[in-house]
Amino acid sequence: MILHIYFARRFAMSFLFITFVLFALVMLIDMVEQTRKFGEYDIGWQGILGMTLLNAPETINLILPLIVILATIALFISLARSSELVVTRAAGRSALKALIAPVTVALIIGVLAVSMLNPIVAATGKRYLQLSDSYRNGGGSALSVSEEGLWLRQGGESGQTVIRALRSNADASLLFDVTFLTYAPGGGPVRRIEAESAQLFPGAWLLKNVKSWPLISGINAEGNAKTSEELTLPSSLTLDRIRQTIGTPGAVSIYDLPEFIRQLEQAGFSTRRHQVWMQAELARPFFLAAMVLVASAFTMRHTRFGGTGVAVLTSVLLGFGLYFIRSFAQILGENGQIPVLLAAWAPPLAAMLLALGFLLHVEDG
Repeated sequence: MILHIYFARRFAMSFLFITFVLFALVMLIDMVEQTRKFGEYDIGWQGILGMTLLNAPETINLILPLIVILATIALFISLARSSELVVTRAAGRSALKALIAPVTVALIIGVLAVSMLNPIVAATGKRYLQLSDSYRNGGGSALSVSEEGLWLRQGGESGQTVIRALRSNADASLLFDVTFLTYAPGGGPVRRIEAESAQLFPGAWLLKNVKSWPLISGINAEGNAKTSEELTLPSSLTLDRIRQTIGTPGAVSIYDLPEFIRQLEQAGFSTRRHQVWMQAELARPFFLAAMVLVASAFTMRHTRFGGTGVAVLTSVLLGFGLYFIRSFAQILGENGQIPVLLAAWAPPLAAMLLALGFLLHVEDG
């Protein structure tokens, strides 16, 4: 038990150290990128730093498997150089027992990543997009899906417009039963528009079967209402942005994702991408454990045998290969070519079994 705690502590320290180093590197690189993106908007270094901090959790979440691989490599290379692995095996403890502590820590890291880091990434990512729109368009734009349908908000120098659609087609290119509520800059509503459908073109909405009411004090709204077959309204939104927001499961916390999927289905959108993402997040602890097993399969060896550099390179390349296979399986799941559960759970479980098979072959011949 004491040896398990020792290995777990060494692995956790390696993980924290590598995380800190990569976080500092990510911050430096991303700050340059944010300066390039928002330098022309004169938001100051505080704004640049804020945007960098908001974007950093998503990057760390993305490279978490790489951090686990590097932590595993650092652990077993240090144990091999100090001959602690030799002493451990001489005491009768097999390699598989030595892996219990690192794999357990990787599972705990995966659980923490799903339960804590995932909501943080969703919140910071949403705030990053809001600030980005605010800096670029002079006003915010937002999107949400609820039981009442799809809600959009577009903004600009002329004011804000809130848009509600009861339903949409699968790719969000056409909205049905739409209501537009226009607000004056810094004031209340000035116009309400209802349309049978609304289609977004570059820079404008095209509305069909429209009725418009002025909402100005002292004017009879119904008496001054106007109807038309078609109406064009300027817009700062883009179709790609709407699709990206709806189709980005990472922008929704894992705790809110089941309800969000249900609401998307009611609004008429395809939810397969969100279902694959949710299952992949639930399988993340096992994916990180698979990374530990893959890395340890090539680094649990004494340094006197040589070839340490090749073993490290092989471990990293196999880790990247596993990450690629996992992403490829998710794409196949999102496109409906393989079942959702197979797309999310097959890569980590297959990698764990293959790594265990290789370790057993090396240990027992």
